[in-house]
Amino acid sequence: MKYRSLGRTGWQVSEISFGAWAIGGAWGDVDDRESLAALHAALDGGVNFFDTADVYGDGRSERLFARLKKERKEKFYIATKAGRRLPTQTPEGYTRKNLTAWIERSLRNLNTDALDLLQLHCPPTPVYYLPEVFGILDDLVQSGKVRHYGVSVEKVEEALKAIEFPNVQTVQIIFNIFRQRPAELFFPEAQKKKVGILARVPLASGLLSGKITRHSKFAGDDHRRFNRHGEAFDRGETFSGVDFATGLRAVDKLKLLAPANVALAQLALRWILDFPAVTCAIPGAKRPAQVAENIAAADLKPLSAATRKKIRALYDAEIRPLVHPYW
Repeated sequence: MKYRSLGRTGWQVSEISFGAWAIGGAWGDVDDRESLAALHAALDGGVNFFDTADVYGDGRSERLFARLKKERKEKFYIATKAGRRLPTQTPEGYTRKNLTAWIERSLRNLNTDALDLLQLHCPPTPVYYLPEVFGILDDLVQSGKVRHYGVSVEKVEEALKAIEFPNVQTVQIIFNIFRQRPAELFFPEAQKKKVGILARVPLASGLLSGKITRHSKFAGDDHRRFNRHGEAFDRGETFSGVDFATGLRAVDKLKLLAPANVALAQLALRWILDFPAVTCAIPGAKRPAQVAENIAAADLKPLSAATRKKIRALYDAEIRPLVHPYW
């Protein structure tokens, strides 16, 4: 495993990290014993940065990390998020009372005195134009409840606005082969300000794993039931905003670009890591085998210029019109 500096925190974090949305729920059935085995496998493979949220399984994934800390002695970092507990997303909901209550709840779930990294969880765009919200976060750092804070965003506009606040240490943003816009303007600005970039949804909700087919079934509250057709009302984060059929066609072409014995997921993660502005990619995993496959991407050589050029051409021709103007 290789490590990169996370903003101005002074932390060195694994460039392949671990996203815990799936082990909280909303991605099919999960088993806590298997989830813990996946977390242990991540630590064994050198992962030292984990991303979760208070709403992942209504705190389930946070509580799994509390168990992990009891079972392991090595140092690792846990980033969590707050804001999605609001019944309706409005800027007025980001009050001192609410932010404090959410943080206190995460502190209890994680069984800790201070959160390593707190991120606003994709709040409405107007929140980024409210300095008082970031002032509350500064106060929470001053009180010792939060060590550092950042944001998880949906739009490049939000990312650029967020890093105007001097104590925003990290920005978590969708960045993958199907969502390339952040590299054009945001990455250079983040580098200038030494802000850490966490690439979320790096495998486009599993499409870029190459294991999903048109016959795949997603039942119950599985997040992948959304965005099946790409209509405006249905377009969102699932599959990075690409409609299912188009995504599958693009995946078939991407598979042809993967070197021998390299899984498509590894190609997709290596593509992200070839951007020096990115601190880490945070793919999810529910089983140790998935963790091992993700970690293996860190050992791959950078992709060739020719391969990267072909990936960009595919994006420009088939994906860009569907996603680029929206985020």
